Amino acid sequence: MINEIKELKSKVEASLLGIKNLGELEDFKMAFLIKKGPIQALMNRMKDVPKEEKKDVGREINIMKKFAESEYKRLKEELENKESSEPTIDLSLPGRTANKGTRHPVNQIIDEMIDIFSSMGFSVAEGPEIEDGYHNFDALNFPPDHPARDMQDTFFIKDDRELVLRTHTSPVQIRMMENKKPPIRCIMPGRVYRNEAIDSTHLAEFHQIEGLYIDKDVNFAELKATMMTFAKKLYGDDLEFRFRPSFFPFTEPSAELDIKKPNSDSWMEVAGCGMVHPNVLKAGGIDPEEYTGFAFGFGIERITMLRTGIDDIRHLYENDVRILQQF
Repeated sequence: MINEIKELKSKVEASLLGIKNLGELEDFKMAFLIKKGPIQALMNRMKDVPKEEKKDVGREINIMKKFAESEYKRLKEELENKESSEPTIDLSLPGRTANKGTRHPVNQIIDEMIDIFSSMGFSVAEGPEIEDGYHNFDALNFPPDHPARDMQDTFFIKDDRELVLRTHTSPVQIRMMENKKPPIRCIMPGRVYRNEAIDSTHLAEFHQIEGLYIDKDVNFAELKATMMTFAKKLYGDDLEFRFRPSFFPFTEPSAELDIKKPNSDSWMEVAGCGMVHPNVLKAGGIDPEEYTGFAFGFGIERITMLRTGIDDIRHLYENDVRILQQF
């Protein structure tokens, strides 16, 4: 049995010499140091060894076992220290570019429009998104039977039919007139809601920027100049303009502004506008015999689409990083 012990020790020593990593060290452990391994098998045979040989055989087995265990422990510590000191990445690889978030393209356009109108002397006003029917319709000269009041165009609050999700930011104009004496020159950016079927050009929730200017002797020429100046700053100087007659309950006369870019044959509608209706001035507590004013409104998503080339309004809110990261 002494010879068997010496042979096994020689195998242990040979195996230890070939270990170069933790994986090979684990193979060594499975080959020699587990309970069903050859070292334990020799120890189990000690009961069959003659009494006079037990001392010598037991000593040799213990020496071999302690040698194998101590070498295993030494190599494990050595290999773990070696692996922890080695770089975990290839330092020769190109660096990774950090992905930075940006403002949403709609918010970028809102910021740009606010900057343009601020440079023209307009302040920024805000109002509630849940409105009463008076500010959303009545004070804006909507007749009682106007189709915008029915369920096809308006979201009503379930528990209070007198409240609606505002269909435009025009109610902020009434609130400004109620709480501020002329002159009033402000814009009203915000989110609005309409009971629309969602498609490539319509959303049930979108954004507008409306503007209001009220003072003595305000006229349509000033409205045209304001709209044209804004459009040039937003789209560039080389534009053609067209004002078309239109109808809005809260303005009279009313118009829509179209622009045509260079090398283009098509006109694009960008805003509705007009002189504030005398009934709206009265509803806001302003004497229409003393003051006049103009108002205008832009759909921000439409302007964003024109600026970015996005051809489906739904792409703006699908959170597709491939689209948003372009802006």
